[in-house]
Amino acid sequence: MAKITFSNSNNEFYQSLKASVDEYFTKNKIRKTGDWRLYSKTIILVSTAVTMYSLLMIVPLTYWVAMLCVFILGITLASIGFGVMHDANHGSYSTKQKLNDFLGLSLNALGANAYFWKQKHNIIHHTYTNVDGIDDDIAKSPIIRQCESQKWVPAHKIQYLYLLPVYALSTIFWIFIMDFTKYFSRKIYTTDAWKMSTKNHIIFWATKICYIIFYMILPITVWGFLPWLVGFLTLNAVMGLILSLVFQLAHVVENTEFEHVPLDATKHIETAWAEHQIKTTANFAMGNKVISWFVGGLNYQIEHHLFPRVSHVHYPAISKIVMEKCAEYNLPYNKYDTMSEAVASHFRVMKSLGRKPEQAMAQVKAA
Repeated sequence: MAKITFSNSNNEFYQSLKASVDEYFTKNKIRKTGDWRLYSKTIILVSTAVTMYSLLMIVPLTYWVAMLCVFILGITLASIGFGVMHDANHGSYSTKQKLNDFLGLSLNALGANAYFWKQKHNIIHHTYTNVDGIDDDIAKSPIIRQCESQKWVPAHKIQYLYLLPVYALSTIFWIFIMDFTKYFSRKIYTTDAWKMSTKNHIIFWATKICYIIFYMILPITVWGFLPWLVGFLTLNAVMGLILSLVFQLAHVVENTEFEHVPLDATKHIETAWAEHQIKTTANFAMGNKVISWFVGGLNYQIEHHLFPRVSHVHYPAISKIVMEKCAEYNLPYNKYDTMSEAVASHFRVMKSLGRKPEQAMAQVKAA
């Protein structure tokens, strides 16, 4: 696997920032984990998901009402992924690890696997953010090209036109292809996967079987094959679009930086880890409380990457501290005022990356 190291000579920024954030929690006598805001959100989201599923399975519904329920269920499941699963699997939901582990399995209820997600997201992505060759979150080539170091193919000329269909299919690929690829290859992109315990093997297969039963067999029994297929594809399209866009807006937008390390090579980055997180990450719609609620605070991605074990309910408060420290140490703080601005930036980046490298270089020189 590729290896990358960060400079240890300039940690003053993060040390100062961490001290200020710690002081905030100490002064206000609050824990870094979740509070009533997170617990109430969990109750609302899980109750909504159970209600929508029960309506679809038990109550005779017209086609359009059923599709509305499917649409609401898709949004709710995505929000559970952002606002419940994400905190739990980072260990920031509760001070009780057993509760974190239990709620982290909500990802398995969505069809994916919490064990692999922790390895690929918590360890690989959060350490090597936007490092092409290691970060699995930007390893979608050759389907889409997400940074300049990735190989260009002619299809990328129109990738900005087929991005949404790709994103819409992402959860289906994740559930039925990528999880199994990781399981049988024992590898997460270029990183050897950690050895799974017997318990994790059992959870992997048991929850995959449960997914097939609850999302496929039972709905087909109730609705028939074709109506189920339409509903299943709609559910995953809603989930896939929301999940993909929110995560892409965090890292693949204008002004965020990328690194590249070839396979089996070693690279040293002349910045500290915290500065790397600042430069490779962006926030959006920080003033929109509705968006913040539904995306589990992941519109405050900078704060999340710097303090992944702090619950997202605290990000708006500590973002003020982070912005002040970035200004003090002359570091960028990438942000977009609205979600639509961030989406537009993402599409501009993807359109730019779709140009053939020689053509893109010529345009840069001409400018």
